[in-house]
Amino acid sequence: GQKANGNMVPLLDAILDRVPPPRGQREGAPFSMLVTQLEANPYLGKCALGRVTSGIVSVGDSIRVLAPETGDVIEAGKVTKLFLRSGVQQIEMAQAGAGDLVAISGVPKVGVNSTIASPDVTTPLEFIPIDPPTISVTFSVNDSPLAGREGTMLTSNMIRDRLLREAETNVALQIVSDGKSESMEVRGRGELQLSVLIETMRREGFELSVTPPRVLFKRDPENPKLALEPYEEITVDVDHDVSGNVIEKLTKRKGELKSFVDVADKARIVFHIPTRGLLGYASEFKNDTHGTGVMNHAFLHYGEYAGAFEKTRKSSMICMAQGTATSYALNMVEARGRLFVRNGDDVYSGMVVGELSKDGTDLDVNPTKAKQLTNVRAAGKDETIRLTPVKPWSLEAVIAYINPDEAIEVTPSQIRLRKQILDPTRRKQNSRKRISDISHFID
Repeated sequence: GQKANGNMVPLLDAILDRVPPPRGQREGAPFSMLVTQLEANPYLGKCALGRVTSGIVSVGDSIRVLAPETGDVIEAGKVTKLFLRSGVQQIEMAQAGAGDLVAISGVPKVGVNSTIASPDVTTPLEFIPIDPPTISVTFSVNDSPLAGREGTMLTSNMIRDRLLREAETNVALQIVSDGKSESMEVRGRGELQLSVLIETMRREGFELSVTPPRVLFKRDPENPKLALEPYEEITVDVDHDVSGNVIEKLTKRKGELKSFVDVADKARIVFHIPTRGLLGYASEFKNDTHGTGVMNHAFLHYGEYAGAFEKTRKSSMICMAQGTATSYALNMVEARGRLFVRNGDDVYSGMVVGELSKDGTDLDVNPTKAKQLTNVRAAGKDETIRLTPVKPWSLEAVIAYINPDEAIEVTPSQIRLRKQILDPTRRKQNSRKRISDISHFID
C-alpha cells in the first residue's frame, strides 16, 4: 500500500520483509556448494560460481571436487580467491557462508553440476541435468578465393583456441576434434545458440567456413541396427486465426500434436517433434504468425528415426567464373530464378549466386560476363537494366536455407553461400556418391 515515489525502494523492502532467507546451516556444518556456472578469468583461470549450500569457506581452505551422481573425487585443491556476488559487482572476500552467491578459484578441472566441498564430504549434492547437444556444425578455415581480405583471425589454431575457450564457460557446447583435420565439430542445443557463437566470432575478426547443421543420431543400445534421433517438445502460443497454418506446418515436419488449449486470447499448442523438423522452422514461424507468436522448445528424449523429410528447397545457380558481378549478366541470369548477389559484388567459381525457379539439377551461370562494346548503335538496345533488389543474408536465414553439400562463408562484413567442393568436376563426381542424412553422423 506504500506509494512508489518513482523508485523501487518499497518493492525491495517488501522482498526483504516477506521473502525467507536462504536455507542452510552456516555454523557447525561442513562446507558444500553446487557449481551452476563457470567463468573464465584471464588472471585466475577457471572460476566456479554457485550458492553455498552449507558451512563456511575461507581463502586457503582445502577443498575437493566431487563428480555428479557418483561422488568420485575429480580434483583436490585450495581456495585461492573468493568473490562474493553483490548485484552485478564481484567483491573479493576472505570468507563466505551458507546462502552466499560466490565464485571460487583454485580447482581448474571443475565442471557444471559438480560439488565443491570440504575433504570430509563424500556425497554430491542433487542437481538438474543439462540437456545433451542435439545438432552439430563443423567450423573450418575459410578457403575461398576471397579469404583473408577482411578478417584478422584466419588460421585453424586461432579458431580452435577460440572454440575451446568458449567451451570452458558455455556448458551446453561440446567441441570435438579428430586430431587429423584442421576442422572442429561444434555440438550445441539449437540453431540459435550456434548462430550466436558464429556472430560473436565474426565480430571479433574471424573468417570461417561453416557446414550445414546436422542432427546427432545414436544407435539403440539394445538393437544396434536401429537408429535413434532426438525429439523435442515444442510449445507455441499463437493467435487463433493462424493456428491451423502452424499445425499444418509442424505436422508436415513429422510433429505429433499433444494438446491444444486456450490461454487468454491465444491458442497454446504442444507438439512432440524430431529435432530435424525444427531446423529452419523459426523464420517460417515468424512469417506465419506475423511476428506475434511465441515458441519454446526443450529436449524430450531419443526416439526411433522418423524417416526422410520431403525436399523443400529448389536447386541452386552456381557461379562458374571469378570476378565482379555485372548488371548485364545478372539481368540475363535473373530470368532463371532469384538472385543472391548484386551488381558489383565479388564472386568466384563454386559460389551460390541464386536459386532456380524450377527444381532439378544445379545450374552453372556466369554473372561476371560484360557487355561487348561496338560502334554499332540501335534504337532500344541500351535500355536501363532494372534488377530486383537483393535482401542481404542474415545468419539465422542462411543456416535455415543451406543444403547438405553447401557451406557458409562468414567474414566480418559478408555472409556468402558456397559449395563445399568449389571445383565443378570434383563436385559432380562427389554428387554421385551422396549419402542420406542419417548416414551423415551417427554416434
